Amino acid sequence: MGDEIDRRYFDAEDFSEFRSRLDEETELLRSLFSHGEFSKRGDVAGFELEAWLVDDSGNPVPKNEEYLKTLNNPLVVPELAAFNVELNGSPTALTGRVFSRLHDELAATWKSCCEVAEETGCRLVTIGILPTIEESMLSSEYMSSMVRYQSLNDRVMALRDGKPLELNIEGDAELVTTHPDVMLEAAATSFQIHLQGKPERAVRDFNASIVASAPLVAASANSPYLFGHSLWDETRIPLFEQAVNVGDRYPSRVSFGADYAKESLLEIFEENQSEHLILIPAVKNDPPSKFSHVRFHNGTLWRWNRPLIGFDFDGQVHLRIEHRVIPAGPTIKDCIANAAFYFGLVRGFGLDIEPIEASLPFNIAKDNFYTAARYGLNARVCWVINGKKKEIPIRKLIIDDLLPRARRGLQSQNIPQSDIDDYLEVIAARVDSGQNGAAWQRGWTELHGADLHALVRAYCALQDEGQPVHTWTL
Repeated sequence: MGDEIDRRYFDAEDFSEFRSRLDEETELLRSLFSHGEFSKRGDVAGFELEAWLVDDSGNPVPKNEEYLKTLNNPLVVPELAAFNVELNGSPTALTGRVFSRLHDELAATWKSCCEVAEETGCRLVTIGILPTIEESMLSSEYMSSMVRYQSLNDRVMALRDGKPLELNIEGDAELVTTHPDVMLEAAATSFQIHLQGKPERAVRDFNASIVASAPLVAASANSPYLFGHSLWDETRIPLFEQAVNVGDRYPSRVSFGADYAKESLLEIFEENQSEHLILIPAVKNDPPSKFSHVRFHNGTLWRWNRPLIGFDFDGQVHLRIEHRVIPAGPTIKDCIANAAFYFGLVRGFGLDIEPIEASLPFNIAKDNFYTAARYGLNARVCWVINGKKKEIPIRKLIIDDLLPRARRGLQSQNIPQSDIDDYLEVIAARVDSGQNGAAWQRGWTELHGADLHALVRAYCALQDEGQPVHTWTL
């Protein structure tokens, strides 16, 4: 849903026209898949990092329009809430000193963002869920002034017949509440990783991304608190899934998916076409070859691993995967380390003769994901070891199996050993210590009490120092 739309309200003719164009473009997409006409330029890496604007007390500041106007950087754009922004990275080849390049660009963007934040009377923080966000601030009053967000809210609430959204998340104390709009989604911010691979590897890359979701969310969890409740280590996962729930009559818009891809990623786009209602019928006057309606419809379905259609600099159509499971923060170094772990795992799984999905059923990968989101680095997951499925602590799985696998995967991309070591050793130290962002936040409150404003101030001070979260003191 990255494209802005020109109006908020639609009628039956708009839905009919959008459906016609969606069907036409999906048929053209079938032709591209059947003839293998996608760009073969992969591998290319990219990212999106969402951040919060906060004041000196740690409260959200709803002024992204003023802030972005002052910043004037095309890589930084608004998000759903007026207190969120998104930092984008330039696509770069997944080879050579790729992680140093990603880190240097993001660090430079972050530095300029922080300088402008100070000029405009606020500061920037990257954290999955801001502990100080209050439910009262998640209202249409604080929605960004983008028409697409207003239309999204209208449509979700219409499909629910005006029934409030229901939030029910288990934790130390269960959080149960209702909410009148989709602004609950704005409480969840993430670090989204993009992988443009070669078409012949697309199915294995996508399925490997699904399997990698559990260890990635466990290692990176950074969202233990919402509305003063201690919940999942990565509460962002159930929060987002419930925040745009269109009701029991329709398939979920946010999910882990229904299965692995079998023959091609076309299966996902065909599922979009046949199984999911058109949410916003924003008709474009683009030729079918731009896939504007396929892409927009796909943008209103937030799978945790989402295939995307895009374009190379010369107009060639490409396939890429958006890995959405990782929360924002805690530091730039942590973010790029998470990306290195993801890319390494996907490429590491790809080195095996037998695809990982052949030995690990989808329902187990799915169960692992939600278990890891809830318990973080304390999770126990199911894995195939010596041909047998066993339950294993996820920290042991990462240290003994997945990090060595990720190293091999990155080595296969001709990435210098120094770059591999620099970032994967951050993951190794984080997992070995058991201190990701969620663990640090919980440890801080155990030591200092449940003053969430003081927690955010302490978090910001350590984030500003730039050292990875496993080194943070309490």
